[in-house]
Amino acid sequence: MFADEDRPEPGQRHEIGCDLTFLSAGELEERIALLHEEIRRLEAEKSSKTSSRSTAESFFKQK
Repeated sequence: MFADEDRPEPGQRHEIGCDLTFLSAGELEERIALLHEEIRRLEAEKSSKTSSRSTAESFFKQK
C-alpha cells in the first residue's frame, strides 16, 4: 500500500476528525482558511436568522 493512497484528493473539502498525518503545512493552511470561511458563513446565517426572529417578535408585540 502506498502512502499517496492515504492522502486526500486535491480540492477535497475538509472532514471534521479526518487524519491530518499526510497533509503538508501548506495544505493545513488551506484547510484552516476554508474552515475560517465556513465559520464566517455560519455566523452570518445565524445573525440573519436572529435578526429575522427579532423583527418578527417586535412586530407581534406591537399588536
